[in-house]
Amino acid sequence: MLLSLEDQIVEELLKSRHALILPSRPSDGDSLGSALALYTALTKLGKKATVISAEPVPKDLKFLPMIDVIDGQFQTEGNFMITIHANVADVRHEITPGKVNIIVVPEAGQTLAKENVSFQPGLDDYDLIVTVDTGGTEQLGSFYEKHSDLFRKITAINIDHHASNTGFGSINYVDTMASATTEMLVPILQKMELQSGKKLMDEDLATLLLAGIITDTGSFQHSNTTHRAFMVAAQLLDWGARQQEIIKNVYKTKSLETLRLWGQVLSKIQFEQELHFVWSTVSQQDLKETGAEMEDTGSIIDELLNNAPGAEVVVLLKEKQHGLLSGSLRTTTNAVDASQIAGHFGGGGHKRAAGFRIKGVDFQSGVQQVAQYIRELQAKRLGVTLGHFETKQEAGIPADAWLKIQNPSMAEGSEYYRFES
Repeated sequence: MLLSLEDQIVEELLKSRHALILPSRPSDGDSLGSALALYTALTKLGKKATVISAEPVPKDLKFLPMIDVIDGQFQTEGNFMITIHANVADVRHEITPGKVNIIVVPEAGQTLAKENVSFQPGLDDYDLIVTVDTGGTEQLGSFYEKHSDLFRKITAINIDHHASNTGFGSINYVDTMASATTEMLVPILQKMELQSGKKLMDEDLATLLLAGIITDTGSFQHSNTTHRAFMVAAQLLDWGARQQEIIKNVYKTKSLETLRLWGQVLSKIQFEQELHFVWSTVSQQDLKETGAEMEDTGSIIDELLNNAPGAEVVVLLKEKQHGLLSGSLRTTTNAVDASQIAGHFGGGGHKRAAGFRIKGVDFQSGVQQVAQYIRELQAKRLGVTLGHFETKQEAGIPADAWLKIQNPSMAEGSEYYRFES
């Protein structure tokens, strides 16, 4: 009998000895909640699991249960650790060409045997890869770049809810109707409980799963909030999920530096009313002036969305580092596909929410590039004619016949107008 995708995933998880779990970049409540939920379930079944993240854990998510199993994993990946399970008086080493001798001196009265020594396994020890909330391998960062061969050697399960998913796994379970990847994991974990005969669900696991749904739906405010999302969330609450703990840490705890950054970003909002386009930027200079970090941008994109009546496209453009621009997009109508816009710049996501990264670009040039692409897209859809002239005089049309529809942070003198006939 042909197994469903859920059943195939359950089968692979239950037979795995050591699973490598990879959340997507950027780290968020859904990617980390999914990864930690799988980690928790597998370790409860007596299996090994390792979570490697391409990015540090955001400050507002450090409350998540089991979050410490992620800390430092990516930075130390590639090292080899030898552990001596004994009280040791001294350790010395000798390095010779092609060989290292490690001399371990036990405390008086103790002896060492092979059973006292263990090794941190190399990548060959893994027999299963699980990626969660990952639309494409580029979201796995340098880990995939270094170890892409691993995805060809062992089974790779790809669990995701983004329409732009590239289907890079051996088993691809993509449900674009799911509000979050954690929502998709609930029936998988229930089947694991049933088939293993062991209770897996507890308050911590339910909290991890609910965190993914709450953060990906904007606390049930976004358009991806479905009847099923509410049903699953209600079940997780019955299982003990700590909803208020999630709300407090994600939405109600802001440092002074974060508030300063939010003020800076909100003060730079550009609303191109004719094009129903709202956008703002976060530069490295903004971070320097406010003392904040890029992760403090948090849900600014949602604030832009919620406080811009008439907006159809909302974009936040961030200077992650010199030469690296990232963009977060939201749309308020199905007439504008956020994933299509993100896809133009090598990213992806959902119809109403998506993101992308552009490498090797000057920040201001990148901002202009993205803003102009969206302008042209909206202008074509709405029947608005855009003109681009260095000055109104060069247009050859009286200045009072043109409406300025944008006040961009661009090169001085570069302005966009719509001719009002």
